[in-house]
Amino acid sequence: MTTPAAYSGDDYYCDVALADIAALDVVVETPTVLAYHHTRPFWPVHVVVVPKRHLDSLTTLTTADEQDVRDLFAVVQHVARDVEREHGAAAVLTNLGRYQDSKHLHVHVSSGEPLR
Repeated sequence: MTTPAAYSGDDYYCDVALADIAALDVVVETPTVLAYHHTRPFWPVHVVVVPKRHLDSLTTLTTADEQDVRDLFAVVQHVARDVEREHGAAAVLTNLGRYQDSKHLHVHVSSGEPLR
């Protein structure tokens, strides 16, 4: 699998992660959502949750995206609950605008102090 450092496009999830799910350490997979351990974690526990259908960003969602968003946040809630239960705390984060390296809606569920 191509690592994010070697990837130069703008949608890592469509181009790399969703194209080769078998290469990932999957936490949860549903027909519409994928959650997996980040390939280059920033925290000791770092899970990425991504809709399988391309959605640009939290701020560009429309009513047509409602079911995908419901599915996404159901998985985020499940993963965050498990991380909180196992590690005592969890953070849930999404990035927007220039903070969003990959232009595909995704949510980070993490626990622990930053690794770098």
